Amino acid sequence: QVQLVESGGGLVQAGGSLTLSCAASGRTLISMTVMAWFRQAPGKEREFVAAIRWGLYGSVATYHADSVKGRFTLSRDNAMTTMFLQMNSLKPEDTAVYYCALAGAASYGDFIRERATERFYDSWGQGTQVTVSS
Repeated sequence: QVQLVESGGGLVQAGGSLTLSCAASGRTLISMTVMAWFRQAPGKEREFVAAIRWGLYGSVATYHADSVKGRFTLSRDNAMTTMFLQMNSLKPEDTAVYYCALAGAASYGDFIRERATERFYDSWGQGTQVTVSS
């Protein structure tokens, strides 16, 4: 059973930056692992933010939702144990609880088709609050 622990949330002014981290433990992450960030604002449904797939031979594929493209950047460490979400130019509408999710090993085709859907992911973190003030 894998455990996902998010950190890095907090309060920031509009235009500021934050970096979220998601540390995975309890299971060795392997090539073709897919992880993602989702977020849920008050009164709204959880929405997809970004996903990353560890490919073979160190390759990495990422995908970002249109709402964060150009402002948020997803990456991971070389040990494949931690995922990072660098968030720049934050806006008040980015305020939400951010959740880390893991889908385990997946083909590139499945990553393309399913990366933005909640049902694709079987492990979730507890969430970290991000609040952007105007």
